[in-house]
Amino acid sequence: MTPAAHGRRGRARKGPAPAGPRRAVRARFASFPLAAALRGAVALAAPLLVGVLTGWVTLSVIAGIGALWGVGQDGSDPYRSRVRRFLALGAAAAAGLAAGEVALRSGHPAAVTVCLVVAALLGGAVSLRGRVASVAGMHLLLGVTIGSGIPVPGPWWHAPLALFTGVLLILVLSAAPWLWRRNHDERAALLAVYRAASAALAAAGTPGATDARRRLTDTLDNAHQVMARHLAPGRRPEPDPRVGDLLTAFRLAVRLAEAVTTLLWEARPLPAAVTRVPSVMAARLLPGRGGTAPALPDVEPDTPGLRALAHVCAAADAEWTDDAALHVPAPPRAGRSAHLRYAVLLAVCVLAAQLCAEVMHGPRSYWLPMTVAFVYKPDFGPVFRRALHRCVGTVVGVAAIGAVALLTQDTYALIGVVALFGALMAVGVRHHYALATTGLTAVVFVLVDLLGDDRALYVPRILDTALAAAIVLVVHFAVWPDSLTHRASARTEAALDAALRYRDLSPVVTPAQRQALRRTAYRQLAEARRTAAHARREPGPPGRRLPDWEETITAAEQLCDAVTARSLGATASAAHTASAGSSARAKRE
Repeated sequence: MTPAAHGRRGRARKGPAPAGPRRAVRARFASFPLAAALRGAVALAAPLLVGVLTGWVTLSVIAGIGALWGVGQDGSDPYRSRVRRFLALGAAAAAGLAAGEVALRSGHPAAVTVCLVVAALLGGAVSLRGRVASVAGMHLLLGVTIGSGIPVPGPWWHAPLALFTGVLLILVLSAAPWLWRRNHDERAALLAVYRAASAALAAAGTPGATDARRRLTDTLDNAHQVMARHLAPGRRPEPDPRVGDLLTAFRLAVRLAEAVTTLLWEARPLPAAVTRVPSVMAARLLPGRGGTAPALPDVEPDTPGLRALAHVCAAADAEWTDDAALHVPAPPRAGRSAHLRYAVLLAVCVLAAQLCAEVMHGPRSYWLPMTVAFVYKPDFGPVFRRALHRCVGTVVGVAAIGAVALLTQDTYALIGVVALFGALMAVGVRHHYALATTGLTAVVFVLVDLLGDDRALYVPRILDTALAAAIVLVVHFAVWPDSLTHRASARTEAALDAALRYRDLSPVVTPAQRQALRRTAYRQLAEARRTAAHARREPGPPGRRLPDWEETITAAEQLCDAVTARSLGATASAAHTASAGSSARAKRE
């Protein structure tokens, strides 16, 4: 709880009662990505079924690989973002596959190795430049590993085209709902903000208030990202009135979050009439089909926070005139030296993996470099945890597909198994990397079986995965053990600067500009906290002492809370505003 809670009148109540078993079950079921699981099953099974029925088994397997990689990058983000990501994935993977195939067909022993190393250098050079670039860089390398490891008969362009077709299949399945629910993602993200605001108001005056405010910030960050394309500077008004309603709901959500933060800072329990205001606002601003607009409850404006909430309620019934854009702040990016270092280390890991594969397996030795491409992604999270989950998922996947092989070898039954594990992979993409790896491993074994590879690969694939993970960990921690530490420090510094800029400029800017400064500060603080958590999960030498990023971030969050409260008239905490600012500066220094 913030220091402003001390000395407040009124008895602090206990936190909200825990949800009952039925509500918890409903919440878990609601979070299950059923649509994504169905997409994964259909996208992986359909190409194989077509290939078996037409006799084009090899090309159908290549298309299945494209769909497999597409399932690994499927998400619930806006449809346009998915389309850009899938197109970048498909183009990069197809180009890599063509390059690997040409290297394999050349017949020169070193051609494949050189092609892999060059692809690793190129992929690593672009991977730290953002999500789409990272996906493209990784799949460029993956395409080369498959193209140089799986001989495909026929013209050289057949395999890249089949791979791209598989990616297009998952793109169509993922983006097709846009045709009949065009703004569904934006609406769902905004409803989540209003629900989080209601929960935060219910937590006012309790020890859970700080966590509730952070959850509200997270949902607003997500809504901000989802709405970003509608907030672009200079963008013309949308002809669709539904988009205008979404923009109004988003901008009111920003103002609502400001009022909620002030009420949490005041640290007084609130009556039910106040805590349900956000839910009623959501019902009025984002009504469902056939829904009626309920009346907003009366809010007695006897504190600055309640006055701010009352103003937001009044704005919900008025015509919106403030069209100031709130831009999504870009996180600080790694410098050229970090790009170069990652590219070189990735190339070294791929070279080592390829040399080991040639010695151990000879032809079709794609598993080792492919595993390196999947594991060595420091921008996707801690490398050690990713390597560990990759190994665990591979072991479980091998055991699962081995059990299936004991029961049946029927082709159509195996395609059904692919559908099942494709669905499992789609769920794992959203919940746990080891679960996603389990599904991917089982699917790849069926694909290899359809290609006619009869070798006993269960134990070798587990050993290959362990060896590839070991190569990545040894190279990474020997040369670049502090990559996440530097990233956490850089993002904490950027977030602190944003918080101090919000404090210094909020008294002299317009309300819309103040809200933009506030959104930037809170968004960067949340991102810095996540990056710091990733850095702490990375192992280090005994006795390693990391900076206390979380304490700095917490002090900066308290500073932003105090500035927000002061901006809305809650001057009782002005003294703490100055002390929090001093504490934040001291942490940085």
